[in-house]
Amino acid sequence: MPILFRKIYTLLLTVLCLSAFFSCVDEEESANDPKGNFEALWRIMDEHYCFFTEKNIDWNAVHDKYSQQINAGMNRMQLFEVLANMLGELKDGHVNMYTAFDMARNWTWKENYPSNFSDTLLTKYLGRDYRMAAGLKYRILDDNIGYIYCGSFSTGIGNGNLDEVLMYLAPTRGLIIDVRNNGGGNLLTAEKFAARFTNKEILVGYMQHKTGKGHDDFSSLEKQRLKPGNGLRWQKSVVVLTNRGVFSAANEFVKYMRCCPLTTVVGDRTGGGGGLPFTSELPNGWTVRFSACPMYDKNKKSVENGIKPDHPVELERSDLLKGQDTIIEYARQLIQQ
Repeated sequence: MPILFRKIYTLLLTVLCLSAFFSCVDEEESANDPKGNFEALWRIMDEHYCFFTEKNIDWNAVHDKYSQQINAGMNRMQLFEVLANMLGELKDGHVNMYTAFDMARNWTWKENYPSNFSDTLLTKYLGRDYRMAAGLKYRILDDNIGYIYCGSFSTGIGNGNLDEVLMYLAPTRGLIIDVRNNGGGNLLTAEKFAARFTNKEILVGYMQHKTGKGHDDFSSLEKQRLKPGNGLRWQKSVVVLTNRGVFSAANEFVKYMRCCPLTTVVGDRTGGGGGLPFTSELPNGWTVRFSACPMYDKNKKSVENGIKPDHPVELERSDLLKGQDTIIEYARQLIQQ
């Protein structure tokens, strides 16, 4: 990756990780009334959102549909409902609108599917004496297989943390990394974790950025490369567990891991979230977040709608009643073989 692009890329990833969103798009002035806020939001998305073509969305038709619901006498709650419904047409988990009283969101990427995950079973497999380091919960299972549960990338993971975790698990036969229900967080943290599973720099995907206001105005594909991490690196088999709750930075983590040697992905398709988000502000001060930079796997396929596992496995009710996690047990069998 060229030095200049890597600096820009790192800056973009940092933007993704901030809990307080900055206004990243300069917009022309609009009136602070229902119509002005509606038109400002529609225009922001029209000029900067990156998945109109991929999702086959007629944004002009959406404008016609919702502009009829705007009137000068509506209150802020009514305006919020109309604007939130308009954004819902995008069916994008990275599209949100933030106000002091509510947040517009679309979680169909996970809500419309089986969870394939149980907190009760997670507690059973971890037991009470599991270890914790920087958000990672880990232990050695009774068949000498290492198990790490990573439920979020919002907590930073230091190199020292990773060294200690991998050293403790080093005597095991193989490693299970469970990222089910990981909704994302800091993309740099996800990259740092994945970097411990390759001994050489590898191509893991591509990304683009908008270059104009047109729906298809994008830069050429820029390569994403994963460099080996500093410190202890894992040299045995790895099984990554996924479900529809895997989104955003966690989705990228799965994308990276699929390119690492000795790694297999087991479970359900991930939830996606393959668009790097940016933010802007409406005249009334409400903040809108939206997908602006599309990301792809190493085969140049969009990961916005999720990543298929190598081995599709569902959590069976019969196993659940027996206190067993079908997906974890499948991963254990793969490692034992």
